[in-house]
Amino acid sequence: MLEEQDGIAEIKRNDFANKLGCVPSQINYVLASRFTPEQGYVIESRRGGGGYIKITRLCSDKKSQIMHIIDSLGEQIDFYSARSILINLCYQQLIEKKAASIVLSAVSDSALKGVDAEIRDKVRADIFKNALVMAV
Repeated sequence: MLEEQDGIAEIKRNDFANKLGCVPSQINYVLASRFTPEQGYVIESRRGGGGYIKITRLCSDKKSQIMHIIDSLGEQIDFYSARSILINLCYQQLIEKKAASIVLSAVSDSALKGVDAEIRDKVRADIFKNALVMAV
């Protein structure tokens, strides 16, 4: 059912669904929401008879992991998403709590209150990305 090697876990979809008592389509959502690129994971899925789900842990250096997160960010980000990413970075010990706190303060709604609401999340994303680059 589960094969694991070198930071990669491969799970057979049907076996896993039967074990959990759900349909295979639900497995994708649950795993994809818990093993995100921001947390350093890549999910691959193949449906069908011999289908599988492969979870790969990106095992690279600190700088590469943070750059991967920066690259995965879109044009804009809300405060709560930025906070979640910073919490995950602290949990993975990729950024110190003090640095995360400073970045979080810089992208907070109170820090950006002078920015028009229409573009606030874009400005927040730009600040967030630059702060992460400097935190490496």
